[in-house]
Amino acid sequence: MKNYTMILLTALITSSLMLSGCGKNTAQDNSSGESHTASTGEMMHHSDSGELPEGLQEKKNPTYPVGSKAVMNTDHMAGMKGAEATIVGAYETTAYEVSYTPTTGGETVKNHKWVIQQEIQDHTDQPYAAGAEVVLNADHMPGMKGAKATIESAEQTTVYMVDYSPTTGGDPVKNHKWVTEEELSIQ
Repeated sequence: MKNYTMILLTALITSSLMLSGCGKNTAQDNSSGESHTASTGEMMHHSDSGELPEGLQEKKNPTYPVGSKAVMNTDHMAGMKGAEATIVGAYETTAYEVSYTPTTGGETVKNHKWVIQQEIQDHTDQPYAAGAEVVLNADHMPGMKGAKATIESAEQTTVYMVDYSPTTGGDPVKNHKWVTEEELSIQ
């Protein structure tokens, strides 16, 4: 009887430990991008692709040239605010704050910063106004590409693709899209 109790106890402990590793934690799957905690407390997996949308124009003489360093003064993702960024690219475009429902399901993502003009499906050269409904062609986050979105705000600006190490620790982030010029400052 004593052996049976020990075997049962061992099995319960082993099962508990195995199940605790099956929780909803996408931070463990960091094979193709960065993971951050959103304001909802859930993990968001951000693509690290350096691929640029077709038609995006490089900014001539940007405030922060490619290879320069700047401090991020924004918190789109955990660990951004105060982090030193290395500028990977600078582009002139319209940047949008959007709300969308992921194609993968789940709750609506509100006020995502930033999607740019060239990342809107069938975009025109004219900026979209707040309230416009569009389809996203960006794939910054899972479920973003092909999602229907509402434009919350728009601004003509220089956007930057940056590399940085989160202030919260963890792996360096490569090719983060996008940070606006107003969200950066000189070190």
